[in-house]
Amino acid sequence: VQLQASGGGLVQAGGSLRLSCVASGSILSINTMAWYRQALGKQRESVARITRGVTNYADSVKGRFTISRDNAKNTGYLEMNNLKPEDTGVYYCNVLGWEDVGNNRQTNGNWWGQGTQVTVSS
Repeated sequence: VQLQASGGGLVQAGGSLRLSCVASGSILSINTMAWYRQALGKQRESVARITRGVTNYADSVKGRFTISRDNAKNTGYLEMNNLKPEDTGVYYCNVLGWEDVGNNRQTNGNWWGQGTQVTVSS
């Protein structure tokens, strides 16, 4: 299973970005899709997650970020509005789900995308 994240970039404070995460390969189903971020010199932190339509957000992004999924496309999105300089960091998508391992067998997995840089200037 591979995750491809995209949509990062440089934006001024107050601007918006939309991140995408596409899961491909032997994935069969997604239970949870989540976004994490890591600022320079800081630990990776959870930003948002969606499980069977139920969403959760970090307090710092509530009301500004929206996570969504397109199950048919195995794709997740993170709509980020009213961005602040403190939102700067590398954003990673994470998927918990099931993959086909052949011989009519499946196994659960935890996969990470490669990260996409978001930079918000003041």
